[in-house]
Amino acid sequence: MKDNFSGHAADYARYRPTYPQELIVHLADMAPDRQLAWDCATGNGQVAGMLATHFAEVVGTDISENQLKNAVQLPNITYKVEQAEQSSFSDHSVDLIVVAQAIHWFDFERFYQEVKRVLKPGGLIAVIGYGLLRTHPTLDNVIRHFYSKEVGPYWDPERRYLDENYRTIPFPFEEVTVPPFSSTYTWTPDDLIGYLNTWSAVKHYEKQQGHNPAQLVEQQLRDAFEGETTTVTFDILTRVGKVSHS
Repeated sequence: MKDNFSGHAADYARYRPTYPQELIVHLADMAPDRQLAWDCATGNGQVAGMLATHFAEVVGTDISENQLKNAVQLPNITYKVEQAEQSSFSDHSVDLIVVAQAIHWFDFERFYQEVKRVLKPGGLIAVIGYGLLRTHPTLDNVIRHFYSKEVGPYWDPERRYLDENYRTIPFPFEEVTVPPFSSTYTWTPDDLIGYLNTWSAVKHYEKQQGHNPAQLVEQQLRDAFEGETTTVTFDILTRVGKVSHS
């Protein structure tokens, strides 16, 4: 699993979008019990904090110790520096596994073996994420050009799974259909630029070229805003599956 985010953990915690509470409630309602949830690749603990309201115990794991230093702190959340593919959970102990915006970095085969090992009978794995944000046509054009042309060559190959809405990832589970969810915000230009600066492709570009590519389009972005704020929408990508143990 790659670690593209340790170097800007604080910005990641500040600018990354959150997930709808309704989605977390829906997943908790489908779990066989509400004893133990695993937020795998927890990052800043955003999803772990949401799960903590619904489960007796939440464990958040990540390979980035720096990310975990910025994580949400609650009495029933434990954080561990662990690989997704090799956790310390007991066999068949977990009710719900959530992987938010991270499955594309994993070794699928090894991770799914671990999922099948640790989930209870009827336990759920929920792969969630979000693709490119939506605003209004003028601003969308600037963002899409930046995404595909300016920093396009600097995305990791795994990014394509998000572009394909997670429909093309291996998913060897009994699939469960969930309703569509989205997250909507009112953002200023600074919010948008802060978010773009968390993109791994921006970091790769900066490292290789020696300057920040977001600065090249900053004025275009500000000009395209059509006001002091704009509505930003992230459609939530979901793949939810059950594991049945004989």
